[in-house]
Amino acid sequence: MPTIRKISILPNSDICATPSMITKLTKQTDFDAIIIGGGACGLMCAVQAGFLGKRTLVLEKNDKVGAKILISGGGRCNYTNLYASPAQFISQNEHFCKSALSQWTVDDTVNFFETYGIIGKEKTLGQLFPVSDKAKDVVNVFTNLCNDLEQQVICNAAVSQVEKDGDSFKIVAEINGSLEELHAPKVVIASGGLPIPKMGATDLGLRVARQFGLAVGDTAPALVPLTITGKDQPWYEQLSGNSIFCRVWNDRISFEENILFTHWGLSGPAILQISSYWHPGEWIYIDLLPHRNIAELILAERELNGRKTLLSFLAGLYTRKFAEALADKVPVDKNLATLNKANLDDLGNLIHQFKVKPAGDKGYDKAEVMRGGVSTHELSSKTLEAKKVPGLFFGGECVDVTGWLGGYNFQWAWASGFVIASNL
Repeated sequence: MPTIRKISILPNSDICATPSMITKLTKQTDFDAIIIGGGACGLMCAVQAGFLGKRTLVLEKNDKVGAKILISGGGRCNYTNLYASPAQFISQNEHFCKSALSQWTVDDTVNFFETYGIIGKEKTLGQLFPVSDKAKDVVNVFTNLCNDLEQQVICNAAVSQVEKDGDSFKIVAEINGSLEELHAPKVVIASGGLPIPKMGATDLGLRVARQFGLAVGDTAPALVPLTITGKDQPWYEQLSGNSIFCRVWNDRISFEENILFTHWGLSGPAILQISSYWHPGEWIYIDLLPHRNIAELILAERELNGRKTLLSFLAGLYTRKFAEALADKVPVDKNLATLNKANLDDLGNLIHQFKVKPAGDKGYDKAEVMRGGVSTHELSSKTLEAKKVPGLFFGGECVDVTGWLGGYNFQWAWASGFVIASNL
């Protein structure tokens, strides 16, 4: 195991390459804060701190910053949502996010990126993407600003220890095979959550919180596909690839977007959304024909063509494959004219209250975010500083604030990064 040594920073040493910058460390080590994590929150924090004349050092575990930004939205980066408000965030304390989201608003996000050349285009339900459809353009904004503001970034830096050292903090990190010891009066934990471990996700933020005696709420994958197993699994598997616009709900909330049948269960935007409000053992319900009544449609159609089969009728509303899959649930071979009230009632229940009891979810490998995290009761909502540990801040995904699908989690990341920077 390498011997721990205090960091010696060599001039003109190329440490971190990104699409638009190579960060060169200087001999100066008097940082106002060390930021652990070069994702959305950490990068925004570094940049905003730089605007305020503060010097930060960003430690990123991966070989480049903004790894999750680069893959978000299929590489296009849905960087905010025009309708973002506290109502779209899940937390044990539903009011906690209000302060940060009011200090850094959606308009602030839009104006910030426009200032640096990112023009947004709105897609479904307020989702805002760069007009270029390139997530790397978003990352480049931060890497360029870090260069301009002389904020230091070290990639391939795996932090192993964060300790209080008198009036400052000591951080031990393995950097390119050597254990380095760094010191700063303030530390920002912006290391993300548990999703996508193959991209370097770890529980570092949660471990640091526990180490300092801070409560951490139960965590679980969120915005994640749901699985179906057992005797029902083959029925879903045969429909793999079918997408249907639906209303999906439980006793907490409902969403209207597409669902997608898969080999292992259900995915698609509506399922990802409801997954954040689902717990193992619970049912979810699906209206496969929202805003229309299947029985009324059949009654109207059979006035025109009572000899049409239910299969043919359903194939006009859905794919034929889906209509055929309903054969073991309703009499699809019957003519519309021969359907009785019981048939219509059964069909109505099937179409408008399709019941699903997922076996589980696809886990952190497929989850977009983590639900739960560092308890909001431990942090100041105005500054995101730990109440018990002055100088220690938590932001982004490791905090118990989880947004909906569609740019909300980025808005929280930008907002929390700004708030922390304002209070360093």
